[in-house]
Amino acid sequence: MNPLVRPRRDRLIAGVCSAVARRFDVSPTIVRIIAVLAVLFAGLSLWAYVLLWIVIPKEE
Repeated sequence: MNPLVRPRRDRLIAGVCSAVARRFDVSPTIVRIIAVLAVLFAGLSLWAYVLLWIVIPKEE
């Protein structure tokens, strides 16, 4: 499994979805769609995204 780090490239806002996609070896587009749907329908807060943005280190 790849380490959980936010990439310098292939990011739209902060790279959180790209980091999760790399970690689990799936397409970043799929993770982004799931994240948007989770925010809209499952009540996942944007605070969770911001928290992951802070917690997940940047790729060096």
